[in-house]
Amino acid sequence: MTYARITGTGSYLPEKVLTNKDLEKLMDTNDEWIRDRTGIKRRHIAADGETSSDMAVNAAKKAMEMAGIGPDDIGLIIVGTTTPDKIFPSTACIVQRKLGIKGCGAYDVQAVCSGFMFALDAAYRNIMTGGSKVALVIGTETLSRITNWKDRTTAILFGDGAGAVVLEASDEQGIISTHIHADGSMEELLHVPQGVSQGFDITRAGGAYISMNGNAVFRNAVGKLGSVARETLAGNGYTEEDLDWLVPHQANLRIILAAAKKLNLPMERVIVTVDEHANTSAASVPLALDIAVRDGRIKRGELLLLAAFGGGFTWSSALLRY
Repeated sequence: MTYARITGTGSYLPEKVLTNKDLEKLMDTNDEWIRDRTGIKRRHIAADGETSSDMAVNAAKKAMEMAGIGPDDIGLIIVGTTTPDKIFPSTACIVQRKLGIKGCGAYDVQAVCSGFMFALDAAYRNIMTGGSKVALVIGTETLSRITNWKDRTTAILFGDGAGAVVLEASDEQGIISTHIHADGSMEELLHVPQGVSQGFDITRAGGAYISMNGNAVFRNAVGKLGSVARETLAGNGYTEEDLDWLVPHQANLRIILAAAKKLNLPMERVIVTVDEHANTSAASVPLALDIAVRDGRIKRGELLLLAAFGGGFTWSSALLRY
């Protein structure tokens, strides 16, 4: 039987750093208030002219190097992003060009903070059904471009970055299962109230910036992350005690703490990186995964649960042996 296994991880954060102290100069807030409510210390901001595809390419190259593969080996590229370079072509096609790859399938997935997880689900199923042998799966975001830097309820939360994995066909089981969900009835609790088909006009109320009902998002995020984790574990005959690591969406430390508590998981088995890069939406899970792999916390053979929650609402998970 053919399985799909992660053979390489990579990540990228822009050089520019915006600390909580820097935000104090832009709005009515302070470092202590931000840390207490979010756990965030700093966020990285894309340079002028630096795009989602630029960051994706940097992360992809690191993942490909770790996996020991070259451009000619890639059979599929899927990019999770809510901040594409252009309306079209897809950011995945732009990444494909920048990596010097021709001919393989390349497309974007838009599921906001679940974007990478939805992309991983698609790549996993493609490999399992023989569509390709090597897939490049990326989450990349330039959220700073849709953040209102005068709104302290949202500006403190978001940053830019990219994360990537190489997924390869293997005789050894890697990904055990993936799970994706959505509920569009809660659209306006977390959204950008502007879009192309409705007539893009930044002068309208709300502009083209992230709008969020923080309390409602918190409640739903904790509940959905807990439910998808239990669904995933139970569906595969595992319990929380079997997990080596939970790698959650890095949105807010309070959400991560609450989700871990629901699963009775000690924080020593939860990967937390949100303090260093804030919420990077689709990039956050692969960013956290790569950081923990490279610093030695996550080791080969360990059982991981990846989980994300985002606008839509969307929620998702993947259970895997690294």
